[in-house]
Amino acid sequence: MFPKKIVHIIIGLNVGGAELMLKRLVLNSQANGNFQHEVISLTDLGIIGYDLRQAGIPVHTLNMKSVLSLFPLYFSLRRLLKRLNPDVVQTWMYHADLLGGIVAKSLGVKKIIWGIRTTDVTQGASKLTIVLRIICAKLSHFIPTDIVCAAHVSRDAHIEVGYDASKMYVIPNGFELDKLVASTEDRNRLRAEFNISKDAIVIGSVGRFNVVKNQKFFVDVAAELIKYYPDLIFMIVGRDNTYDNEELINWLEERNLIENFRLLGQRSDIPHCLKSMDVFCLHSKTEGFPNVLGEAMAVGVLPVCKNVGDVSYLIDKSLIASDFLNFISILNNILQSGFKGCDEIILNNKKMIENKFNINQTVLKFESIY
Repeated sequence: MFPKKIVHIIIGLNVGGAELMLKRLVLNSQANGNFQHEVISLTDLGIIGYDLRQAGIPVHTLNMKSVLSLFPLYFSLRRLLKRLNPDVVQTWMYHADLLGGIVAKSLGVKKIIWGIRTTDVTQGASKLTIVLRIICAKLSHFIPTDIVCAAHVSRDAHIEVGYDASKMYVIPNGFELDKLVASTEDRNRLRAEFNISKDAIVIGSVGRFNVVKNQKFFVDVAAELIKYYPDLIFMIVGRDNTYDNEELINWLEERNLIENFRLLGQRSDIPHCLKSMDVFCLHSKTEGFPNVLGEAMAVGVLPVCKNVGDVSYLIDKSLIASDFLNFISILNNILQSGFKGCDEIILNNKKMIENKFNINQTVLKFESIY
């Protein structure tokens, strides 16, 4: 008997939380041998698409350039999906949920799984995305058989706007723990690469430069802490967090912070970057399940977070800030105490990820829906 075929549809395959989760899910499920996976990108191949192809996963691209190409895209996707003849279609995020869901339904696919990754789309999302969510809410009662949310807060927020609650599951991100490993040597090597002493205290952040990821908040926090701890180093990792980013550089120059910051841009060695930090900060305006927080916990970095997404399901409330001043207060208490008591928190965080959020558990949950 041939394994069931699962076809995933996503708008693109550049590096992001959803794309990385798709990659982990597909590769680990394929290795189990019960399901055969293929991926359709509505745009181009991207870094994740390349990785999947290298691993033997068929990846198809439809090269959508803009919303204006939506009509021909529909028919291209329909022809491709008909040829692939999947048992299950799994879509990732609103654009793919809507288009992929309609096409799969028109072809009589019995199992259609929508994927929700966001919580508050009013924070920095386009008007089109907001409209898409409204449309998807109405169609959720007719098109998908199942709707998978990455976070509890995402499920609750979408039920509030009209999504079919009876079809919704929460399956949090799962992590490949064997790949979230970094040594003291890795820490020292990366610090040396960016002219950071072994003894310096480094407060870091990971995420693409974006209004939702809210790097401005992190810079403002740094400006306050530097008044009392002038030797602190602040590290920002992620796409477009570079010295070529005029907006980011202007923020740093206005506050005289250039010497205290290290801008690493997009990196492929995120565990090493996290290991080089003493504190990891999550400062987004909104989140679903924050991937990078789980990674920081697995690597063994002390986190301080805004109260967004499913943060409260992951870390102790003493590390969750209600506002800007509270964020600074938590960091100040950690610095004043000399990180007293933090080793136990770090150990408990690592155990939490290992016990509740490993990729094997996540894959089994998805496979049970398939």
